[in-house]
Amino acid sequence: RLSTRSEPSLGPRGAGHPPGHPHPPGGGGAAKSSATVSRNLNRFSTFVKSGGEAFVLGEASGFVKDGDKLCVVLGPRGPEWQENPYPFQCSIEDPTKQTKFKGMKSYIAYKLVPSHTGQQVHRRYKHFDWLYGRLAEKFPVISVPHLPEKQATGRFEEDFISKRRKGLAWWMDHMCSHPVLAQCDAFQHFLTCPSTDEKAWKQGKRKAEKDEMVGANFFLTISVPTGPGASLDLQEVESQVDGFKAFTKKMDESALQLNHTANEFARKQVTGFKKEYQKVGHSFKCLSQAFELDQQTFSAGLNQAIAFTAEAYDAIGDLFADQPRQDLDPVMDLLALYQGHLANFPDIIHVQKGALTKVKESKRHVEEGKMELQKAEGIQERCNIISFATLAEINHFHKIRVRDFKSQMQHFLQQQILFFQKVTQKLEEALHKYDSV
Repeated sequence: RLSTRSEPSLGPRGAGHPPGHPHPPGGGGAAKSSATVSRNLNRFSTFVKSGGEAFVLGEASGFVKDGDKLCVVLGPRGPEWQENPYPFQCSIEDPTKQTKFKGMKSYIAYKLVPSHTGQQVHRRYKHFDWLYGRLAEKFPVISVPHLPEKQATGRFEEDFISKRRKGLAWWMDHMCSHPVLAQCDAFQHFLTCPSTDEKAWKQGKRKAEKDEMVGANFFLTISVPTGPGASLDLQEVESQVDGFKAFTKKMDESALQLNHTANEFARKQVTGFKKEYQKVGHSFKCLSQAFELDQQTFSAGLNQAIAFTAEAYDAIGDLFADQPRQDLDPVMDLLALYQGHLANFPDIIHVQKGALTKVKESKRHVEEGKMELQKAEGIQERCNIISFATLAEINHFHKIRVRDFKSQMQHFLQQQILFFQKVTQKLEEALHKYDSV
């Protein structure tokens, strides 16, 4: 066991025993408190791997620096992460093919320009991948957005590069919008370390990899509201988390369905609709060619008008084929990002559920006279911290979801309107050709 502390504080800690070191013999305490809350037998469960179990049982100890503290505050919707006092954004532009080892190895570098520094840096996909790995390990109850998928072949094809850049732009927006992730040292290093300074990059990378505030220690960094009215009702928490679990399941199913429908619709527009409109155009063209055999001067205007109508239908076919890029693709990019978030939440919920189970168990031990009340209260207090963080993350997810889907649906409908206006314009132009016949 690691060093136990029943009162989690956010100030400097005693030396304690470093993680992994055996507890000194004879430190077991009185017989009454020897009843411990049972450990999870599945050592591969997220609750155990995330460090949630060790933290709840009071086995985490470490020195929390001011810069590591994460605050949960009570907002109008309940617990929320404290806002980033210095919000910023970061653009991802100009993917360019670069080489190293005298041209033997090629890769794509993306230009990043964070608004808070204004200094551009270049990063490869592998740098994003490294950062994602660090953050996913460090923050067990925060949904770190998934990166666009890797691709071994066709990595340098224009369409793939463009699609990946858009996916990374969504990813970056979610990182910058998160009050905790945006201020994290590893992310700031990623955004600000000059691309040309290999030494500084490696130093920052090593520092992030040696970060001790991960796993059980991560929970020590969370500061929650105290005082009257600040404690959470465990039943209420359980009900909210269960409600969110049902919500994510339903959202995941509907996102999958919408993605499939949008994909199918885009495919029909690119191939089927284009072909059908151009078939109609071709038929009108054949009619105008047949009429031209008449060679009467008074029918020349009609022939030209029908030929123009044929061209209009041909052009409308092209408009259909180009349209998914404008409206359906962005919706599918957003759905892909959210499917990544939805895949994260079962583990986050599992950590929270694991903590609640330990509280229930400790309460039972107290009732049976097997555990001191103080020890059980310590478990409940630490569970409270995990609950605050989980609810803050759920609130953040909903806030960002409403923002994203509002703007994406507006964009989708605006593009649809523009599209039909272009189609109408083509038909009106064709119609006017008959005015002078």
